Amino acid sequence: SSGINAEYGVKSGMQRFAAKHGFVVINPDTSPRESNHPGEHDEYDFGSAAGFYLNATQEPWSQNYHMYDYIVNEFREVVGANFNVDRERQALSGHSMGGHGALVIGMRNPTLFKCLVAISPISNPCLGKWGIKAFTNYLGPDQNTWKEWDATELARGYTGPTIDILVDQGAEDRFLKDDLMTENFIKAA
Repeated sequence: SSGINAEYGVKSGMQRFAAKHGFVVINPDTSPRESNHPGEHDEYDFGSAAGFYLNATQEPWSQNYHMYDYIVNEFREVVGANFNVDRERQALSGHSMGGHGALVIGMRNPTLFKCLVAISPISNPCLGKWGIKAFTNYLGPDQNTWKEWDATELARGYTGPTIDILVDQGAEDRFLKDDLMTENFIKAA
């Protein structure tokens, strides 16, 4: 995925499945648009292509890269106000960086979603090159602050209510070992 929010619906065919079975699929964007920070649009794994669904604390990203707050607060309210949805039966799903977001948002807010689905998620970003790059730029050099945005670290310390989580990961994924690290999350959970 190149960080375009329409890709999931187009490539997966999910819209046909949702229409057939009577449910709504709504895809938020990966990052705020039209910020135009220097370098924001230069790479596939950072900036406008990958906001990592966290609240940035480092300039210039802290000005508007608050994708965690956007999903938890604003996005859910917009959906509820504009679509006939049952808030008790909402799920959160994502692929790769979006899977990371689904896991982190869901574990930090265990009562907001009925279940979580993470497809080839970036599962331990504190250790992978994509996560290290993003966390350094968005959160700063203090790696202790990164743990609250890392699904594996959250799972290790999780003591909340049981959460239904489905993780789907292909064994031949070329990014599995060095970037996604899905096995780390599964072991921690």
